[in-house]
Amino acid sequence: MAKSSIMKKAALGAGVVWGLGVFGLGLMSAATGGTYGAAFITALGSIYLGYAGTPLGAIIGGILAFIDGAIAGAIFGYVYEKIR
Repeated sequence: MAKSSIMKKAALGAGVVWGLGVFGLGLMSAATGGTYGAAFITALGSIYLGYAGTPLGAIIGGILAFIDGAIAGAIFGYVYEKIR
């Protein structure tokens, strides 16, 4: 397997997992009237501008979290390639 393939797969996997997690949390908070995960959403909202416990905030947070997770996954994949 090509080395860059590992990095791309790690980036995509981490981005999808983190993006869907943040998106799902935002939707669950919106469904419960903002009570579910309120402290965690407030903390993430300070990192991901526009993220809130609303449907639109969940979409914004999901997109930003996907990008953040993909960057972290790419770094992890790169380090893994170097030590492998």
